[in-house]
Amino acid sequence: MIAWLTDPLTHGIVVRAMLELTLLGVVSGGLGCWIVLSGMSYSAESLAHGMLPGLVGAALLGVPLLVGGAVGLVIAALSIVVVARVPRLDSDVAVSVVVTALLGLGVLMGLSPRTPAGLGEILFGDVLGVSDLDIRLAAGLGAAIVVVLAVLHPTLMAIGFDRAGARALGRRPAPFDAVLAVLLAGATLVAVQALGNLLVVAMLVGPAATARVLCDRMAAMMLTATLVAFAGSVAGLYLSYHASVAAGASVTAAILTLYGLALLWRAATALRGRRTAAAHA
Repeated sequence: MIAWLTDPLTHGIVVRAMLELTLLGVVSGGLGCWIVLSGMSYSAESLAHGMLPGLVGAALLGVPLLVGGAVGLVIAALSIVVVARVPRLDSDVAVSVVVTALLGLGVLMGLSPRTPAGLGEILFGDVLGVSDLDIRLAAGLGAAIVVVLAVLHPTLMAIGFDRAGARALGRRPAPFDAVLAVLLAGATLVAVQALGNLLVVAMLVGPAATARVLCDRMAAMMLTATLVAFAGSVAGLYLSYHASVAAGASVTAAILTLYGLALLWRAATALRGRRTAAAHA
């Protein structure tokens, strides 16, 4: 049993992956909770999928994926703004049209004979292949997000739970929504290096969604989301190591399993409460 637990930790790639995912878990614990409470989960998925052409283009040109992802995010954002101006189309339709088109374009670009063999890493990530630079970027991102969220916490609390009341106090939601969108774009750009275009949303939203099911207070929700991200990361990496399956997909499966268990626990708790109330009626 001891060897089962310690063997993965003797490999540097596993330790680096665990450190990278822990840092991303801190981002999920802070930013992810506000993304869930602000109803921006769909935006998180859209940004991740919309940047695919930029990632594939970077692979084709031989430039860093970080550069291609940034270009892809800008193109996706500008495209959504343009399409949203079409009469009779609301913003959700514009996002759906743009993201679907960009995702399809990225797949078509990936079918080019010139595309490197590592396209699968763009889609699903390679958390076991993270570099020291990736870890430093995740650490810098985590620190920056913690500072920004700490400074804006009082205003975010007011806007997140009572947008109408916040306006009455002179705190306009739009600028703070824009700040969250910028932080989300940065988090997506960094996290995609490890988890890929298709799995990054699981880390940014999954732990926070799990914490939302379990907690009623913001501080507890952030702490729980961070712990869920860490537990899912560790469980996923151990599953990947001992079962010889993809690491990114294993981490995603572990996080989603924790979310399912949280739903079951909440349902069981509610059922016990109803039975207790009925017994005392």
